[in-house]
Order: sequence, then C-alpha cells, then structure tokens
Amino acid sequence: MAKIVKAEKIELTVGRIAKFKCDEGKMRSYLWCKEVKGLGIIATVAGSKSYIFQTKVNGKSMRLTIGAVTVWSISDAQKEARRLQTIIDQGDDPREVKAEQAAAKTVATIAKKAKETRETVTVGMAWSEYVADRKPFWGARHYHDHVEVMHQGGEKRARSNRLTEPGVLASLATVRLIDLTPDRVTQWAKIEGMKRAGRARFATRLLSVFLNWCCDHKQYRTIIDGNPAKNKKVREQLGKPESLSDVLQKQQLPAWFAAVMQIGNPVMSAYLQGLLLTGRRPNEWASLRWEDVDFKWENMTVRDKVEGLQVIPLTPYLAYLLASLPRRNQFVFSSPAAAGGHIVEPHDAFKKACAIAGIEMTLYGLRRSFATLSEWIETPAGIAAQIQGHKPSGVREKHYIRRPLDLLRMWHVKIESWILEQAGIDFSPTITVLHRVK
Repeated sequence: MAKIVKAEKIELTVGRIAKFKCDEGKMRSYLWCKEVKGLGIIATVAGSKSYIFQTKVNGKSMRLTIGAVTVWSISDAQKEARRLQTIIDQGDDPREVKAEQAAAKTVATIAKKAKETRETVTVGMAWSEYVADRKPFWGARHYHDHVEVMHQGGEKRARSNRLTEPGVLASLATVRLIDLTPDRVTQWAKIEGMKRAGRARFATRLLSVFLNWCCDHKQYRTIIDGNPAKNKKVREQLGKPESLSDVLQKQQLPAWFAAVMQIGNPVMSAYLQGLLLTGRRPNEWASLRWEDVDFKWENMTVRDKVEGLQVIPLTPYLAYLLASLPRRNQFVFSSPAAAGGHIVEPHDAFKKACAIAGIEMTLYGLRRSFATLSEWIETPAGIAAQIQGHKPSGVREKHYIRRPLDLLRMWHVKIESWILEQAGIDFSPTITVLHRVK
C-alpha cells in the first residue's frame, strides 16, 4: 500500500525537472505538480526520474507510475493524471480498469489470431506441426511414413531419371483445414482408390489419427467438425484389403533361392534370404545394425515393434551371409545411396527375382512363408512366432512360458537346415565357399 507523501507543490517546468534529484541520504524524493492534483515526479537514489499519480481510492492510498520523464512530456503526463482522476471520480479503480482493458485486448488478439488461423491454415501446415509434436514418441519408420504420405514429389531420384511421385496425401496439403469436410475426403479417396487403394487405406488411418490430434489442439479444435476421415463413403471408395495368402511352397524353394542368389547386389541378396530365414518384418530387418549382430555368441538383437528390442538366434547359414557383407556404415544391409543408410526399396529387386523364378510373391509373403515352412518339421507354433516377433498368444505364452535363447536356436537351426535342404543348397558351417547342388 502506497503511503501518501505530502510536500510543497510547484509549477512543473523542463528546467526544474532537469535539476530535480534525490535528496542526499534518502532513497527517493518527490516533486509535486501545482496544476494537477496527484501528479508528481519521483527521483531515486539510482538516478531515475518518473511521473507518478498518487491519490486515495476507497479510502486507501494508491500510487501509479505513469512513465519516465525522458519519455513523457509535462503536458502528456498532466493529461494522463487527469484521465486517472476522472476514472476515480466515476467510482472505479484505475488498476482494475487497466487490467480489464488488457484482458479485453488479449481476448481480441486471441480471437483475431484464431480467425486468421481458421481462414489460412492448411492441412499441410497443421500436418507439419503434428509430425513435429509427435516425432519424439514415434519410431523412425512411423515418422518416415508420415513424411512420405505428404511428400509433394517432383524430386530427382538417386538411381533413376524419373522424378519422385507425390505422396498419397499430397493433394490435400494445400486444402484449408476448415475445408476438409467428409465430402472432400471422399473425393480424395475416390481418386487415390483407383490408383493405389492399399496405400490410400493406410494413409486414411494416418489422416484419421492426425484429425483426432487436431480435435484436441487448442488452435485447431474449433476449425474442424468431428473427424471427416471417419465416414462410410471413404471406406466404400477404398474397399476392403484383400486377404494375402502368398507363401513359398517347398517345391518352389530351389527356383527362388537360385534367382535371389543371382542378384548382382550381395547386400540385397542377403537381405532377401534373411527375410525368409527369420520371418522378420521387412522394415525392422532392413535396419539391423552391425552392433546388433554377435557372431561369437550367435545371436542378433532386432528392433521389434512389439517388444522394442528382441534377441533371436543367428543361425549358421545366415551368419555366413552376413559375415561376407561389406561394412560400409553402421547398418548390415547398407545402401550408400539411401538417405537412411540402409535398404529401403527392395521391391524392384525382389519382383525381378520372383519373375525369374516364375513365382508371384509379395515381400511380406516371405514372413508368411517362414511360418508355413516351419511346420514341415513340426516346429512348435510358439517357437516360430517368437522368432518372427509375434505377440504371445494365449495365457500360457503370455504368462508362463519363458524360452531360453538356446531353445530358440535349436529349432531355428533345424528350420534353416530344412529350408536349405529343400532348396538344394549344400552348406556346412565349416566350408568357406557356398555352392549350388544341381
């Protein structure tokens, strides 16, 4: 609470203000205006001088700082003091009035910014903010998927003269978020569904999660009405995914291995053979690092989407393949041309090998093939599933069975040996040259 300071009042002039200073031995001194009640100047021991307004409000002392004498002129300070006195005469507290005005200004600023955001923000702009916000919680592949679906395309490729194609959501990037209605998403689904339905279904799931995030975002939740990606017409346009059942039969193994082993790139050849011999997911297998491979203790640590990190056996033939690969960077399946440093586009080489072998297959079919082929030697289903990185199924698998790595290795070696035998590959851990048995 400010204490009313009484002192002689004088006519304020520029000269008097310039000469005025804090009295010796005091922390502050005051100079009061004769013409305007309550207006004064405070000088501190530090040398600063400011205009102040001092009076009583509801019986209590009040002192307000108007501003520095170097900023305010005498006439402007007097005008401000009269304004403050008028507020008091009307029964109001200048401090409360100022606070209310500041609050009103803040509300107006927020409303203006919200309107600008509502009118200008696009799906691409909000998507960039969403990706940056969620990136710390995503894996590298999930982050890459979000960048890829919104990629505008038109960039040069490392190994082709063709330019990169736009991502499946790229056409929505310039659409205003406020205009992203169910009808607009349905229109997008109709176009993309005819070109790449599978990718469009995947992108729809990403888009739906993004829109849920917008619904919780303080800036965007007032822009969109519900989740326009969740509607029946979009699902109808994109259709249902076909149930894939492609697997390598044991009689197809010789032709498939022969074709894959003819691939000129040994890294790609080893990558594809490893997919079949481990049943792992293509992306997590591609990101295998040299530090994850332990040749001495015959195991590998795979970055798994279920367990996070999972240790699986390193079987003899697979160890032979990996040991022969060049160590160009931290990744086992390295690709100097790829931005991430490892294989990311194995589909072309895989399709070419399958065409040579006369087999129709998808890359993910190798994962199904491992699970199917392992049954020929009556491998326990839980063993094969654990090697592949599946979630435990059933109460026993989840809560009671804890298999040591040696048990997994015993069965994994049997699976590998049987597959190589059916493929006509004569391999012994003691030999150094691999050859085909014709």
